[in-house]
Amino acid sequence: MTQDNRKTATQSWDKAGWRNYPRVQMPEYTDPAALAAVEAQLRQYPPLVFAGEARRLRNELAEVAAGRRFLLQGGDCAESFNEFSADNIRDTFKVILQMAVVLTWGAQLPVVKVGRMAGQFAKPRSAPTETVDGVELPSYRGDIINGFDFTADARTPDPKRMLAAYTQAAASLNLLRAFSTGGFADMQRVQSWIADFVGGSEAAKYRDIADHIRDAMAFMQAAGVNSETAHQLSKVDFYTSHEALLLEYEEALARIDTTTDTPVAGSGHMIWIGDRTRQPDGAHVEFCRGVQNPIGLKCGPTTTADDLKVLMEKLNPENEAGRLTLIARFGAGSVGDHLPRLIQAVQQEGANVVWSCDPMHGNVIKSSTGYKTRQFDSILREVREFFAVHNAEGTIPGGVHFEMTGKDVTECTGGVRAVTDEDLSDRYHTACDPRLNASQSLELAFLVAEELRARREAASPARRAEAV
Repeated sequence: MTQDNRKTATQSWDKAGWRNYPRVQMPEYTDPAALAAVEAQLRQYPPLVFAGEARRLRNELAEVAAGRRFLLQGGDCAESFNEFSADNIRDTFKVILQMAVVLTWGAQLPVVKVGRMAGQFAKPRSAPTETVDGVELPSYRGDIINGFDFTADARTPDPKRMLAAYTQAAASLNLLRAFSTGGFADMQRVQSWIADFVGGSEAAKYRDIADHIRDAMAFMQAAGVNSETAHQLSKVDFYTSHEALLLEYEEALARIDTTTDTPVAGSGHMIWIGDRTRQPDGAHVEFCRGVQNPIGLKCGPTTTADDLKVLMEKLNPENEAGRLTLIARFGAGSVGDHLPRLIQAVQQEGANVVWSCDPMHGNVIKSSTGYKTRQFDSILREVREFFAVHNAEGTIPGGVHFEMTGKDVTECTGGVRAVTDEDLSDRYHTACDPRLNASQSLELAFLVAEELRARREAASPARRAEAV
Protein backbone atom coordinates (compact mmCIF):
# COMPACT_ATOMS: atom_id res chain seq x y z
CA MET A 1 0.00 0.00 0.00
CA THR A 2 1.39 3.40 -0.90
CA GLN A 3 1.52 6.25 1.58
CA ASP A 4 -1.28 8.04 -0.31
CA ASN A 5 -3.45 4.91 -0.26
CA ARG A 6 -2.91 4.47 3.48
CA LYS A 7 -3.93 8.06 4.11
CA THR A 8 -7.02 7.65 1.91
CA ALA A 9 -8.02 4.42 3.66
CA THR A 10 -7.99 6.09 7.08
CA GLN A 11 -9.49 9.47 6.18
CA SER A 12 -12.92 8.32 7.38
CA TRP A 13 -11.47 6.74 10.54
CA ASP A 14 -11.01 8.31 13.95
CA LYS A 15 -9.33 6.54 16.82
CA ALA A 16 -12.31 7.31 19.07
CA GLY A 17 -14.84 6.26 16.42
CA TRP A 18 -15.22 2.79 17.94
CA ARG A 19 -17.25 4.41 20.72
CA ASN A 20 -20.16 4.77 18.29
CA TYR A 21 -20.28 1.02 17.58
CA PRO A 22 -21.64 -1.93 19.59
CA ARG A 23 -19.09 -3.10 22.14
CA VAL A 24 -18.77 -6.53 23.75
CA GLN A 25 -16.40 -8.14 26.25
CA MET A 26 -15.49 -4.75 27.72
CA PRO A 27 -15.94 -3.50 31.30
CA GLU A 28 -18.36 -0.85 32.46
CA TYR A 29 -16.35 1.53 34.63
CA THR A 30 -18.33 3.00 37.50
CA ASP A 31 -16.32 6.25 37.78
CA PRO A 32 -16.23 8.06 34.40
CA ALA A 33 -14.03 10.85 35.80
CA ALA A 34 -11.40 8.38 36.99
CA LEU A 35 -11.46 6.65 33.60
CA ALA A 36 -11.05 9.95 31.75
CA ALA A 37 -8.09 10.90 33.96
CA VAL A 38 -6.30 7.62 33.22
CA GLU A 39 -6.94 7.95 29.49
CA ALA A 40 -5.57 11.49 29.54
CA GLN A 41 -2.45 10.32 31.35
CA LEU A 42 -1.87 7.46 28.89
CA ARG A 43 -2.19 9.87 25.98
CA GLN A 44 0.81 11.74 27.38
CA TYR A 45 2.96 8.61 27.68
CA PRO A 46 5.35 7.53 24.90
CA PRO A 47 4.13 4.71 22.66
CA LEU A 48 5.40 1.28 23.63
CA VAL A 49 6.35 0.36 20.06
CA PHE A 50 7.11 2.40 16.99
CA ALA A 51 5.64 2.52 13.52
CA GLY A 52 8.86 1.45 11.81
CA GLU A 53 8.93 -1.74 13.88
CA ALA A 54 5.31 -2.51 12.99
CA ARG A 55 6.06 -1.94 9.30
CA ARG A 56 9.06 -4.27 9.49
CA LEU A 57 6.87 -6.99 11.02
CA ARG A 58 4.25 -6.43 8.32
CA ASN A 59 6.93 -6.90 5.66
CA GLU A 60 8.12 -10.11 7.30
CA LEU A 61 4.55 -11.41 7.49
CA ALA A 62 4.21 -10.71 3.77
CA GLU A 63 7.10 -13.15 3.36
CA VAL A 64 5.18 -15.67 5.50
CA ALA A 65 2.12 -15.28 3.26
CA ALA A 66 4.32 -16.06 0.25
CA GLY A 67 5.79 -19.18 1.87
CA ARG A 68 9.25 -17.67 2.35
CA ARG A 69 9.10 -17.45 6.16
CA PHE A 70 7.24 -19.20 8.99
CA LEU A 71 5.43 -17.53 11.90
CA LEU A 72 5.87 -18.57 15.53
CA GLN A 73 3.60 -16.72 17.95
CA GLY A 74 3.54 -17.70 21.60
CA GLY A 75 3.37 -16.60 25.19
CA ASP A 76 1.09 -16.18 28.14
CA CYS A 77 -2.65 -16.75 28.14
CA ALA A 78 -2.93 -13.58 30.24
CA GLU A 79 0.00 -11.71 31.74
CA SER A 80 -0.15 -11.28 35.49
CA PHE A 81 0.92 -8.39 37.67
CA ASN A 82 1.80 -10.77 40.52
CA GLU A 83 3.96 -13.11 38.41
CA PHE A 84 5.84 -10.33 36.63
CA SER A 85 9.61 -10.84 36.89
CA ALA A 86 12.75 -10.67 34.78
CA ASP A 87 13.19 -14.43 35.20
CA ASN A 88 9.76 -15.21 33.77
CA ILE A 89 10.35 -12.96 30.76
CA ARG A 90 13.78 -14.50 30.19
CA ASP A 91 12.53 -18.07 30.46
CA THR A 92 9.65 -17.60 28.01
CA PHE A 93 11.90 -15.74 25.56
CA LYS A 94 14.46 -18.54 25.87
CA VAL A 95 11.92 -21.23 24.98
CA ILE A 96 10.61 -19.23 22.01
CA LEU A 97 14.18 -18.94 20.71
CA GLN A 98 14.68 -22.70 20.99
CA MET A 99 11.37 -23.38 19.27
CA ALA A 100 12.30 -20.98 16.47
CA VAL A 101 15.63 -22.70 15.79
CA VAL A 102 13.97 -26.12 15.65
CA LEU A 103 11.24 -24.80 13.32
CA THR A 104 13.88 -23.15 11.13
CA TRP A 105 15.49 -26.55 10.68
CA GLY A 106 12.16 -28.14 9.77
CA ALA A 107 10.94 -25.47 7.37
CA GLN A 108 14.36 -24.43 6.04
CA LEU A 109 12.95 -20.92 6.29
CA PRO A 110 13.53 -17.93 8.58
CA VAL A 111 11.08 -17.87 11.50
CA VAL A 112 9.25 -14.68 12.47
CA LYS A 113 9.15 -14.58 16.28
CA VAL A 114 6.15 -12.85 17.89
CA GLY A 115 5.48 -13.03 21.63
CA ARG A 116 2.14 -12.84 23.41
CA MET A 117 3.96 -10.49 25.76
CA ALA A 118 4.12 -6.87 26.96
CA GLY A 119 0.41 -6.28 26.49
CA GLN A 120 -1.59 -9.51 26.86
CA PHE A 121 -3.40 -8.36 30.00
CA ALA A 122 -7.10 -8.60 29.04
CA LYS A 123 -9.16 -11.72 28.39
CA PRO A 124 -12.67 -12.27 27.03
CA ARG A 125 -14.92 -14.41 29.21
CA SER A 126 -17.75 -16.79 28.44
CA ALA A 127 -20.04 -15.12 31.02
CA PRO A 128 -20.07 -11.60 32.53
CA THR A 129 -20.38 -12.93 36.08
CA GLU A 130 -19.51 -16.01 38.09
CA THR A 131 -21.08 -17.47 41.23
CA VAL A 132 -19.19 -19.08 44.11
CA ASP A 133 -21.02 -20.40 47.18
CA GLY A 134 -24.09 -18.43 46.21
CA VAL A 135 -22.18 -15.15 45.75
CA GLU A 136 -22.28 -13.61 42.26
CA LEU A 137 -19.51 -11.23 41.18
CA PRO A 138 -18.14 -9.91 37.87
CA SER A 139 -15.89 -12.36 36.04
CA TYR A 140 -12.15 -11.84 36.13
CA ARG A 141 -11.19 -10.17 32.81
CA GLY A 142 -7.44 -9.86 33.21
CA ASP A 143 -5.22 -7.73 35.44
CA ILE A 144 -5.58 -4.64 33.25
CA ILE A 145 -9.30 -4.60 34.16
CA ASN A 146 -9.90 -6.21 37.57
CA GLY A 147 -8.37 -8.55 40.14
CA PHE A 148 -8.39 -12.34 40.35
CA ASP A 149 -9.42 -12.57 44.02
CA PHE A 150 -13.10 -13.38 44.45
CA THR A 151 -14.09 -10.25 46.34
CA ALA A 152 -16.34 -7.36 45.36
CA ASP A 153 -13.46 -4.90 45.63
CA ALA A 154 -11.06 -6.94 43.47
CA ARG A 155 -13.63 -7.72 40.80
CA THR A 156 -14.72 -4.09 40.33
CA PRO A 157 -13.11 -2.73 37.13
CA ASP A 158 -10.46 -0.15 38.01
CA PRO A 159 -9.11 2.14 35.24
CA LYS A 160 -5.86 2.74 37.17
CA ARG A 161 -4.89 -0.81 36.31
CA MET A 162 -4.20 0.43 32.78
CA LEU A 163 -1.33 2.50 34.14
CA ALA A 164 0.14 -0.54 35.89
CA ALA A 165 -0.21 -2.55 32.66
CA TYR A 166 1.58 0.16 30.69
CA THR A 167 4.46 0.23 33.19
CA GLN A 168 4.84 -3.56 33.12
CA ALA A 169 4.66 -3.63 29.32
CA ALA A 170 7.33 -0.94 29.04
CA ALA A 171 9.64 -2.81 31.41
CA SER A 172 9.03 -6.09 29.56
CA LEU A 173 9.84 -4.51 26.21
CA ASN A 174 12.99 -2.95 27.60
CA LEU A 175 14.23 -6.35 28.76
CA LEU A 176 13.15 -8.14 25.58
CA ARG A 177 15.05 -5.64 23.44
CA ALA A 178 18.13 -6.16 25.59
CA PHE A 179 17.84 -9.95 25.30
CA SER A 180 17.30 -9.71 21.53
CA THR A 181 20.40 -7.66 20.79
CA GLY A 182 22.72 -8.10 23.77
CA GLY A 183 24.08 -11.60 23.12
CA PHE A 184 21.51 -13.69 25.03
CA ALA A 185 20.00 -14.80 21.69
CA ASP A 186 23.34 -16.02 20.30
CA MET A 187 22.69 -19.03 18.06
CA GLN A 188 25.44 -21.12 19.66
CA ARG A 189 23.88 -20.56 23.08
CA VAL A 190 20.41 -21.53 21.82
CA GLN A 191 21.79 -24.68 20.19
CA SER A 192 23.35 -25.74 23.49
CA TRP A 193 19.99 -25.29 25.26
CA ILE A 194 18.37 -27.58 22.68
CA ALA A 195 21.13 -30.16 23.25
CA ASP A 196 20.42 -30.05 26.99
CA PHE A 197 16.73 -30.77 26.34
CA VAL A 198 17.33 -33.85 24.17
CA GLY A 199 19.99 -35.07 26.59
CA GLY A 200 17.23 -36.29 28.87
CA SER A 201 16.10 -39.88 28.38
CA GLU A 202 12.49 -38.87 27.73
CA ALA A 203 13.36 -36.51 24.87
CA ALA A 204 16.03 -38.68 23.28
CA LYS A 205 13.79 -39.43 20.29
CA TYR A 206 14.35 -35.84 19.11
CA ARG A 207 18.13 -36.19 19.26
CA ASP A 208 18.45 -36.74 15.51
CA ILE A 209 17.03 -33.28 14.79
CA ALA A 210 19.22 -31.74 17.48
CA ASP A 211 22.27 -33.48 15.95
CA HIS A 212 21.44 -32.01 12.53
CA ILE A 213 21.24 -28.54 14.10
CA ARG A 214 24.54 -29.12 15.93
CA ASP A 215 26.24 -30.30 12.73
CA ALA A 216 25.00 -27.25 10.83
CA MET A 217 26.37 -24.98 13.54
CA ALA A 218 29.71 -26.83 13.51
CA PHE A 219 29.95 -26.47 9.74
CA MET A 220 29.30 -22.74 9.91
CA GLN A 221 31.87 -22.38 12.67
CA ALA A 222 34.45 -24.25 10.60
CA ALA A 223 33.65 -22.05 7.60
CA GLY A 224 34.34 -18.96 9.71
CA VAL A 225 30.69 -17.98 10.16
CA ASN A 226 30.11 -17.25 13.83
CA SER A 227 28.72 -14.61 16.16
CA GLU A 228 31.74 -12.39 15.65
CA THR A 229 31.76 -12.52 11.84
CA ALA A 230 27.98 -12.68 11.27
CA HIS A 231 26.11 -10.41 13.68
CA GLN A 232 22.75 -11.93 12.73
CA LEU A 233 23.81 -15.07 14.64
CA SER A 234 24.02 -13.16 17.92
CA LYS A 235 20.77 -11.18 17.78
CA VAL A 236 17.17 -11.64 16.67
CA ASP A 237 14.16 -9.59 15.70
CA PHE A 238 11.46 -10.15 18.30
CA TYR A 239 7.99 -8.62 18.21
CA THR A 240 5.15 -8.33 20.70
CA SER A 241 1.42 -8.91 20.26
CA HIS A 242 -1.78 -9.04 22.23
CA GLU A 243 -5.54 -9.12 21.82
CA ALA A 244 -6.85 -5.57 21.35
CA LEU A 245 -9.70 -6.07 23.78
CA LEU A 246 -9.67 -3.01 26.08
CA LEU A 247 -10.23 -0.26 23.53
CA GLU A 248 -9.84 2.65 25.95
CA TYR A 249 -6.23 1.52 26.43
CA GLU A 250 -5.71 0.97 22.70
CA GLU A 251 -7.13 4.37 21.77
CA ALA A 252 -5.02 6.21 24.36
CA LEU A 253 -1.81 4.68 22.95
CA ALA A 254 -2.68 5.15 19.27
CA ARG A 255 -0.45 7.70 17.53
CA ILE A 256 0.07 9.28 14.11
CA ASP A 257 3.21 7.98 12.41
CA THR A 258 5.19 11.05 11.37
CA THR A 259 6.78 9.14 8.48
CA THR A 260 3.54 8.13 6.74
CA ASP A 261 1.04 10.44 8.49
CA THR A 262 -1.13 7.40 9.25
CA PRO A 263 -2.34 5.97 12.59
CA VAL A 264 -0.45 3.24 14.42
CA ALA A 265 -1.34 1.26 17.55
CA GLY A 266 1.43 2.09 19.99
CA SER A 267 0.51 -0.71 22.40
CA GLY A 268 2.18 -3.58 20.50
CA HIS A 269 3.66 -4.50 17.15
CA MET A 270 0.73 -6.76 16.24
CA ILE A 271 -2.79 -6.74 17.67
CA TRP A 272 -5.52 -9.25 17.08
CA ILE A 273 -9.31 -9.47 17.23
CA GLY A 274 -10.69 -12.40 19.19
CA ASP A 275 -13.32 -14.90 18.10
CA ARG A 276 -15.80 -13.27 20.49
CA THR A 277 -15.21 -9.69 19.28
CA ARG A 278 -14.98 -10.07 15.49
CA GLN A 279 -18.45 -8.68 14.71
CA PRO A 280 -18.12 -6.88 11.33
CA ASP A 281 -20.11 -3.91 12.65
CA GLY A 282 -18.56 -4.00 16.13
CA ALA A 283 -16.25 -1.65 18.03
CA HIS A 284 -13.16 -3.87 17.88
CA VAL A 285 -13.20 -4.24 14.11
CA GLU A 286 -13.81 -0.51 13.76
CA PHE A 287 -10.76 0.36 15.84
CA CYS A 288 -8.42 -2.19 14.28
CA ARG A 289 -9.27 -1.33 10.68
CA GLY A 290 -7.71 2.12 11.04
CA VAL A 291 -4.23 1.36 12.37
CA GLN A 292 -1.35 0.32 10.14
CA ASN A 293 -0.10 -2.50 12.41
CA PRO A 294 -0.39 -6.12 11.30
CA ILE A 295 -3.79 -7.41 12.45
CA GLY A 296 -4.69 -10.92 13.55
CA LEU A 297 -8.22 -12.28 13.28
CA LYS A 298 -9.25 -15.36 15.24
CA CYS A 299 -11.47 -17.67 13.17
CA GLY A 300 -13.56 -20.22 15.07
CA PRO A 301 -16.26 -22.74 14.14
CA THR A 302 -18.97 -20.04 13.95
CA THR A 303 -17.03 -17.91 11.46
CA THR A 304 -19.03 -17.87 8.23
CA ALA A 305 -17.55 -17.42 4.78
CA ASP A 306 -19.67 -14.31 4.25
CA ASP A 307 -18.54 -12.73 7.51
CA LEU A 308 -14.92 -13.52 6.68
CA LYS A 309 -15.23 -11.82 3.31
CA VAL A 310 -16.67 -8.70 4.93
CA LEU A 311 -13.97 -8.70 7.61
CA MET A 312 -11.17 -9.07 5.09
CA GLU A 313 -12.53 -6.12 3.13
CA LYS A 314 -12.85 -3.97 6.27
CA LEU A 315 -9.49 -4.88 7.78
CA ASN A 316 -7.44 -5.04 4.59
CA PRO A 317 -9.21 -3.03 1.88
CA GLU A 318 -6.02 -2.65 -0.16
CA ASN A 319 -5.36 -6.42 0.03
CA GLU A 320 -1.87 -5.76 1.35
CA ALA A 321 0.30 -8.81 1.96
CA GLY A 322 1.35 -9.11 5.62
CA ARG A 323 -1.48 -6.93 6.90
CA LEU A 324 -3.91 -9.69 7.94
CA THR A 325 -3.24 -13.00 9.71
CA LEU A 326 -6.13 -15.45 10.01
CA ILE A 327 -5.67 -17.51 13.17
CA ALA A 328 -7.67 -20.74 12.91
CA ARG A 329 -8.98 -22.20 16.18
CA PHE A 330 -11.47 -25.04 15.76
CA GLY A 331 -10.50 -27.91 18.05
CA ALA A 332 -8.98 -31.28 17.27
CA GLY A 333 -11.26 -33.32 15.03
CA SER A 334 -13.08 -30.24 13.70
CA VAL A 335 -10.49 -28.59 11.46
CA GLY A 336 -11.65 -30.47 8.38
CA ASP A 337 -15.23 -29.35 9.02
CA HIS A 338 -14.45 -25.64 8.97
CA LEU A 339 -11.06 -24.68 7.57
CA PRO A 340 -11.66 -25.73 3.93
CA ARG A 341 -14.68 -23.44 3.51
CA LEU A 342 -12.75 -20.47 4.92
CA ILE A 343 -9.76 -21.19 2.68
CA GLN A 344 -12.13 -21.28 -0.27
CA ALA A 345 -13.64 -17.93 0.77
CA VAL A 346 -10.16 -16.42 0.84
CA GLN A 347 -9.37 -17.85 -2.57
CA GLN A 348 -12.64 -16.57 -4.02
CA GLU A 349 -11.70 -13.06 -2.92
CA GLY A 350 -8.09 -13.41 -4.05
CA ALA A 351 -7.12 -12.19 -0.58
CA ASN A 352 -3.55 -11.96 0.69
CA VAL A 353 -3.51 -13.51 4.17
CA VAL A 354 -1.25 -15.44 6.52
CA TRP A 355 -2.82 -18.67 7.78
CA SER A 356 -1.83 -19.57 11.36
CA CYS A 357 -3.00 -22.38 13.63
CA ASP A 358 -4.09 -21.79 17.23
CA PRO A 359 -4.53 -25.34 18.57
CA MET A 360 -5.12 -24.19 22.14
CA HIS A 361 -8.53 -22.54 22.41
CA GLY A 362 -10.63 -25.31 20.88
CA ASN A 363 -9.13 -28.00 23.10
CA VAL A 364 -9.94 -26.96 26.66
CA ILE A 365 -11.42 -29.77 28.78
CA LYS A 366 -12.07 -30.43 32.46
CA SER A 367 -9.73 -33.02 33.95
CA SER A 368 -10.80 -35.90 36.16
CA THR A 369 -9.36 -33.92 39.09
CA GLY A 370 -11.49 -30.85 38.32
CA TYR A 371 -8.86 -28.63 36.68
CA LYS A 372 -9.34 -26.92 33.36
CA THR A 373 -6.65 -28.37 31.10
CA ARG A 374 -5.57 -29.15 27.55
CA GLN A 375 -4.17 -32.45 26.35
CA PHE A 376 -0.86 -32.36 24.49
CA ASP A 377 -2.05 -34.97 22.00
CA SER A 378 -5.14 -32.91 21.12
CA ILE A 379 -3.01 -29.82 20.53
CA LEU A 380 -0.69 -31.78 18.25
CA ARG A 381 -3.63 -33.39 16.44
CA GLU A 382 -5.12 -30.00 15.57
CA VAL A 383 -1.78 -28.77 14.20
CA ARG A 384 -1.48 -31.88 12.03
CA GLU A 385 -5.05 -31.46 10.78
CA PHE A 386 -4.26 -27.82 9.94
CA PHE A 387 -1.27 -28.90 7.83
CA ALA A 388 -3.26 -31.70 6.18
CA VAL A 389 -6.06 -29.38 5.07
CA HIS A 390 -3.62 -26.86 3.63
CA ASN A 391 -1.80 -29.65 1.80
CA ALA A 392 -5.11 -30.80 0.32
CA GLU A 393 -6.11 -27.25 -0.67
CA GLY A 394 -2.69 -26.37 -2.07
CA THR A 395 -2.35 -23.39 0.30
CA ILE A 396 0.34 -22.28 2.71
CA PRO A 397 0.17 -23.17 6.44
CA GLY A 398 2.06 -20.08 7.53
CA GLY A 399 2.42 -20.36 11.28
CA VAL A 400 1.47 -21.61 14.73
CA HIS A 401 0.12 -19.77 17.77
CA PHE A 402 0.59 -21.25 21.25
CA GLU A 403 -0.28 -20.31 24.81
CA MET A 404 2.89 -21.29 26.65
CA THR A 405 5.34 -20.27 29.32
CA GLY A 406 8.99 -20.83 30.10
CA LYS A 407 8.06 -21.92 33.60
CA ASP A 408 7.82 -25.56 34.69
CA VAL A 409 4.07 -25.45 35.27
CA THR A 410 1.66 -28.39 35.29
CA GLU A 411 -1.38 -27.06 33.42
CA CYS A 412 -1.57 -29.13 30.20
CA THR A 413 -1.40 -32.92 30.37
CA GLY A 414 0.86 -35.19 28.33
CA GLY A 415 4.18 -34.70 26.59
CA VAL A 416 7.34 -36.77 26.91
CA ARG A 417 7.78 -35.62 30.50
CA ALA A 418 4.22 -36.69 31.04
CA VAL A 419 1.93 -34.52 33.13
CA THR A 420 -1.08 -36.49 34.40
CA ASP A 421 -4.44 -35.30 35.72
CA GLU A 422 -3.13 -36.00 39.22
CA ASP A 423 -0.08 -33.77 38.59
CA LEU A 424 -2.10 -30.67 37.68
CA SER A 425 -2.38 -29.47 41.26
CA ASP A 426 1.42 -29.39 41.69
CA ARG A 427 2.16 -26.17 39.78
CA TYR A 428 -1.10 -24.90 38.32
CA HIS A 429 -0.42 -21.16 38.25
CA THR A 430 -2.46 -19.72 35.37
CA ALA A 431 -5.13 -17.16 36.15
CA CYS A 432 -7.07 -18.03 32.97
CA ASP A 433 -6.38 -20.84 30.54
CA PRO A 434 -3.83 -23.69 30.86
CA ARG A 435 -0.46 -23.16 29.17
CA LEU A 436 2.14 -25.50 27.74
CA ASN A 437 5.24 -25.61 29.94
CA ALA A 438 8.79 -25.20 28.62
CA SER A 439 9.31 -28.91 27.91
CA GLN A 440 5.94 -29.35 26.20
CA SER A 441 6.48 -26.22 24.09
CA LEU A 442 9.86 -27.38 22.81
CA GLU A 443 8.60 -30.90 22.18
CA LEU A 444 5.73 -29.47 20.15
CA ALA A 445 8.25 -27.47 18.11
CA PHE A 446 10.13 -30.68 17.28
CA LEU A 447 6.91 -32.34 16.14
CA VAL A 448 5.82 -29.34 14.06
CA ALA A 449 9.31 -29.26 12.56
CA GLU A 450 8.78 -32.84 11.40
CA GLU A 451 5.52 -31.77 9.73
CA LEU A 452 7.29 -28.88 8.02
CA ARG A 453 10.13 -31.12 6.86
CA ALA A 454 7.68 -33.69 5.46
CA ARG A 455 5.81 -30.95 3.61
CA ARG A 456 9.05 -29.56 2.22
CA GLU A 457 10.28 -32.97 1.05
CA ALA A 458 6.90 -33.79 -0.53
CA ALA A 459 7.09 -30.55 -2.50
CA SER A 460 10.65 -31.14 -3.66
CA PRO A 461 9.87 -33.56 -6.56
CA ALA A 462 7.31 -31.09 -7.93
CA ARG A 463 9.85 -28.27 -7.71
CA ARG A 464 12.46 -30.39 -9.45
CA ALA A 465 9.95 -31.19 -12.21
CA GLU A 466 9.17 -27.48 -12.62
CA ALA A 467 12.88 -26.73 -12.91
CA VAL A 468 13.21 -29.33 -15.69
